[in-house]
Amino acid sequence: MYAVIFKAEINELTDKDADFYTQMAEELRKLAMQKYSCVEFNSVLQGNHEITISYWESLEHIQHWKQDYKHLIAQEFGRIKAYKSYKVQVVEIIREYTN
Repeated sequence: MYAVIFKAEINELTDKDADFYTQMAEELRKLAMQKYSCVEFNSVLQGNHEITISYWESLEHIQHWKQDYKHLIAQEFGRIKAYKSYKVQVVEIIREYTN
């Protein structure tokens, strides 16, 4: 199992850009879950900071999702308008505990 951890500082957006950002985020979540076998997808927004963690069965699924044309559009929008800065980490989950 793998996790993709996305951390970003969001720019101040116009209402139009904020609406686009919200819509795109929801579409990407659905896309990841329905088309690319994402197991779980969680986002938290606090102020202008976002953390999203998604869980995947394979690196191949992550790579295919990353290269999807809608995701490429979102990445470009993020670089140009949405984010002051961002960091993406892909990690392998070695052990998991639940209660």
